[in-house]
Amino acid sequence: MPEGVDDSPANARFASIAKKVKMGKRTEKALKEKAAASTSQEASEDDVNKVPEPYTCTGHFDPDFTELCRRAGLAPSEIPNVVIRAKRPGTPPPPDPKAKDPNPPEEAVDVAEEEPKPKTYVTKERFAYFKPCIQVEMENEDKPATVTEVYIRGWKIDDMMVGIFKTCFPTIEKLHTINFWNTGLTDKTLRDLAAIFPQCPNLKNIVIEGNPIPEEPWACIMGEDSLIINLSLRHNDITDRGASGISSALSTVTTCNKNLISLNLSHNKITDVGAEAIAKGLRMNRILLCLSLASNRITDKGAMKFGELLSRFPLTHEEVVERRKLLRDKGSPDRGSGKSPPPSRRAESKDRPGSVRSGSHLDKGDKKRDKSSKKKDNKKDKDDGKGGTKKADTWKKGGSRSSVTVAITSLIAETVTKTTKGKKTTSSKDKKGGAMPESESPDMVEAINPLLESVESIEGQLWIPGNRSIISLNLSRNEIGEAGLKSILLAVQYQITLANLAPNPALKGLMRLSLGRNPIRADSEAYQKIQDLMLTRDPFYKAQAKSPDGDTQSLAG
Repeated sequence: MPEGVDDSPANARFASIAKKVKMGKRTEKALKEKAAASTSQEASEDDVNKVPEPYTCTGHFDPDFTELCRRAGLAPSEIPNVVIRAKRPGTPPPPDPKAKDPNPPEEAVDVAEEEPKPKTYVTKERFAYFKPCIQVEMENEDKPATVTEVYIRGWKIDDMMVGIFKTCFPTIEKLHTINFWNTGLTDKTLRDLAAIFPQCPNLKNIVIEGNPIPEEPWACIMGEDSLIINLSLRHNDITDRGASGISSALSTVTTCNKNLISLNLSHNKITDVGAEAIAKGLRMNRILLCLSLASNRITDKGAMKFGELLSRFPLTHEEVVERRKLLRDKGSPDRGSGKSPPPSRRAESKDRPGSVRSGSHLDKGDKKRDKSSKKKDNKKDKDDGKGGTKKADTWKKGGSRSSVTVAITSLIAETVTKTTKGKKTTSSKDKKGGAMPESESPDMVEAINPLLESVESIEGQLWIPGNRSIISLNLSRNEIGEAGLKSILLAVQYQITLANLAPNPALKGLMRLSLGRNPIRADSEAYQKIQDLMLTRDPFYKAQAKSPDGDTQSLAG
């Protein structure tokens, strides 16, 4: 045994106790580490199962779109870039010949030197041009919240992308134009997009082109709650089926789209059936101003339907019934609220009561008005003492539609003769007074329901003036021939006649009519007459003034 080592029982007991304490600390440490590991594992599992908080868009399209794509699971390389839409450089102003040239002519440069690269293009990486991107236009490029237009061209928009647009589009306050070209839309994605449009506060212009959809659900964009003003649906292979849906969205007997003023349906597959359906949808619509049906398959039959729409047309049975309801509610406001009018109002009402049957399609009020107007016309013709044909007899007799055409033609001829021979229109006061003529009054006339316009009884039917709210109609590059041209010519003449007899600042009629590239003879008299009439209707037309020498001088600026 070495010296200095105490081998007593007390020391041995102390050593065993110290060893146990040391082992206990190791066990406790291992248990703590195990518990910490299990806790961290549970926390990681909770993070995986936990649903992330929904992203709140800020109205800045670029960061909002990128973040929503990242949360949707797209890799950074798969997220479409948001870029500023390129603009064509403006035309430089012409040089001022009087101004001195600030850049004096430089010395001749050696041809061997390398010329600087032009600055009219930007180089990109290989295939970067074909990568999907979203082009935007802003009011101020320094302010991300001023996005006004969004253009998506040449890549497919799927359900996931529509869901992203559903979140970020309504938060863009200044967005007013969306353009989708060749984006592979389907019936479902188009309907989902149509549900987003009303949520955008300032969205007015929609362009969806190059997206043929077999189901043709185009009417869903033009619902009653739609705020769209300009809609372009070119190159979508729209057939008569789609045109029928668009017709119902434009108007029915009881409903009407109250915001759409421009509709472009050119470069589609619409035939006479679809043209007739669209003309039907415009019977009760007095909001649409511009319509384009260029490059379709419309022939004389479809053109005649538009000629009837623009001139005058008879009311159907359903329209007559709705007209009587409107007149009843207008004359008796209590009936509109479900209450019965007082007996005095019933007695004074001109509408036929529901319990009284009548064999004709006209109500009693219309018959009385027709009789009184006929008496006045007869009296006026007797006072004239000129033995010519009478207007009243023209409307009375004739058992076919041709009599109506003859009557309209004679009325047009008489009115045109009177207006050309008459004096120039002046104001109610002297010219010195400086009073504004009545025709130039700035007060706008509120448009009324077409069914409440004045009607005329012709051959047992109620006829009303046609649609005079359309100011621009494009029927070029179709298959319209001579018969269709004559129908349209008659409609234009009728509108001019009606405008001279009863001017209405809210209903001016056609101002622009495009009929080019149709199979029309070069010497067509009807086409030449239409061109001459529409030339004076063009708002930018300026008549030629005669000089004192008798030569004509153009007033064009």
